[in-house]
Amino acid sequence: MGKVSTRLPTPPGKAATDATGVRTAHAVAWALAAVVAGYAAMCLTAGLGLWAAGAADLPGGSGAFVAVLAAVVVMGTGGQVSLSGDAGSLAGTQAELSAMPLTVTLVGALVTGSVFLRPLRHHAVAPVRALLALAVPTVVFWLAGLGGLSALARHDFPISLGGGTSEDAGDLGDLFKELLDAADPKVGFTTDVGPTLFYGLLWILGVLVVALLVSRRTPLPPRFVRYHQAVRPAASAMLLLLVAYVAVALVIGLVVAATKGHAAETLAVLLLGLPNVAWLALGVGIGGSWDGRVEGPFGLPMPQILDSVLRGGDGGRDLSTVDLSSLAAYDARAWWLLPIAAVLVLAAGFLAAVRSPAGVPLWRHAVHVGAAFAVTMLVVAPLTNVEASFGLSILGIGDLGGLGADVVLRPHIWKIVGLALLWGLVAGFLGALLATRVHRRGEVPADRH
Repeated sequence: MGKVSTRLPTPPGKAATDATGVRTAHAVAWALAAVVAGYAAMCLTAGLGLWAAGAADLPGGSGAFVAVLAAVVVMGTGGQVSLSGDAGSLAGTQAELSAMPLTVTLVGALVTGSVFLRPLRHHAVAPVRALLALAVPTVVFWLAGLGGLSALARHDFPISLGGGTSEDAGDLGDLFKELLDAADPKVGFTTDVGPTLFYGLLWILGVLVVALLVSRRTPLPPRFVRYHQAVRPAASAMLLLLVAYVAVALVIGLVVAATKGHAAETLAVLLLGLPNVAWLALGVGIGGSWDGRVEGPFGLPMPQILDSVLRGGDGGRDLSTVDLSSLAAYDARAWWLLPIAAVLVLAAGFLAAVRSPAGVPLWRHAVHVGAAFAVTMLVVAPLTNVEASFGLSILGIGDLGGLGADVVLRPHIWKIVGLALLWGLVAGFLGALLATRVHRRGEVPADRH
């Protein structure tokens, strides 16, 4: 047989290079393409979501919109955006935001990973040097782009009470409003560049590693080839499980947008936070739970049933538990999350077994899927964490005019991971049992014995 090429593809008309197949200019071009495509997809998704949410009407015009767009993309890569307030010496503002717009995150990861893998396909193995020649410039370009976005992600917005003060406040309320107007209160946001670049580095490295793990057609370095069959079938099945949940939630969201009204608000949720809701539904469906609350007139875009549960504590002050029973108390259809999880997780176990070679014991399939599902939820559950607050006070009196808001949503991570391990073990075993009826690679048909 002829020798199998391990080189990165060479553009038409270009000469091949050294024995490792690494053409520096070609690798750099693919790295730049992956970064540009990833950021373009993230900016498009975030821009459409912000437009649907009404951000085009923010005070400050296009400059404010660009700044908010840059901030959303920065947050989508794990960056930190700090809120700040300035209301003079008599008044004070407090603000905090910690959340990831996971639709933007998912789109960026899928596009960047796909373009990154493209020059590596159709080869038996990929030398470490070839991978580094592609990965290093990808990371450098990604961090450079993130630095540029961080510089754009800063803006100040004026706070106008308008008719926000209570009519029953009388002269005192009018006095407070006059004092605030004189103080010219405003709230703004900036990017913490250091932490943003650090988390951005972890983000892009994670995307590249996951892309290599889940791709069945991309070669691995020779020393890692032996892990191909142990890791990739289960890893790719977990990615498809997450994408399947997002796809189901997308269909439901589009139906709601078309039939229930509030189409713009629903589209904003789909374009900014769809995986936040979909993966929370996955965790709840397997028995996991979150703690949280929503207090005040503001909140993050979320389904009405979730908002109702989070506002269901003691006057909004105590944390409410989000699980199957609490959601079903507001809408009995929430119980459907359990059978949906059972079907989709079992399908993931079956898919992992079908993509594995014949002869792998059932218990090993169970262990592979159980471990993969546990690791998946260990990564996904913390991404659904949300902490946001805003407060305005004058002369030490907090929440003037009812403008204060507090949104908290925290997962019970280890409970979710433990349940995912159990579900994965069962789904891996049953999926492998079902796959015994399917012809798989490495099997010899019975009529050939």
